[in-house]
Amino acid sequence: MLGWTRCAPPATCGWSSTGVVLAESASPVLVFETGLPTRYYLNRTDVNFRRLVPSGTTTSCPYKGRTSGYWSVRVNDRIHPDLAWSYSFPPGQLLPIAGLIAFYNEKVDLMVDGQRLAQPRTHFS
Repeated sequence: MLGWTRCAPPATCGWSSTGVVLAESASPVLVFETGLPTRYYLNRTDVNFRRLVPSGTTTSCPYKGRTSGYWSVRVNDRIHPDLAWSYSFPPGQLLPIAGLIAFYNEKVDLMVDGQRLAQPRTHFS
């Protein structure tokens, strides 16, 4: 099963890694896939690109197609590989995520309205 919705304000979401803010958004697009945690897709203007390093990784999803970009996260002198991704040309039902960026909830800290969400355990953990 696959679906999406836009997070309605006033929800404020934030993503961080080892205490460093990676993104903050009041309007992520939430994607729901069976067997996976909710994914939050963000406008690029909400993402701290000073911490992201482009990666050569590409993956393919039967629902969303092939990724157009992956990014690793640099915190101090450490690189955390492939924590964020994007789809430039998803299929019609997921056009709202085109060009948006998502982070692995399993690998970064996610706060929603000031509450830290537990990191889910998946095959991506």
